[in-house]
Amino acid sequence: MYYIAFHKYANQGFYKNEFEGLTFPKEQIGGQSTITGDEILRKVWQVEMGYSKWIDVAILFGMVILYRLIFLGVIKGKEKFKPMIKAFLSRPTKQCTNVEDPSSKHLHEAKM
Repeated sequence: MYYIAFHKYANQGFYKNEFEGLTFPKEQIGGQSTITGDEILRKVWQVEMGYSKWIDVAILFGMVILYRLIFLGVIKGKEKFKPMIKAFLSRPTKQCTNVEDPSSKHLHEAKM
């Protein structure tokens, strides 16, 4: 589900857009005095850095197109199969002829 959820690509694209190429002061004693945006992306946000933010945007647009095509297919399929299903469900059922209908017996007695 992680790879087909649009949130993954939206958040990663957003974080890459905001943090790539920036440098921030580090408030820890000792070591480096700054931390890069790429380090924040990798260590804090755990963003996949193997591709650019534009790939994330392209995947999002691809999802929009794919989901719209699936929705169109569902709608067109419903239009095509709904009359067939209604016809199947409304056709008379085959009943056994040996069983006497109790209501017809009462009608026959009432006529006499």
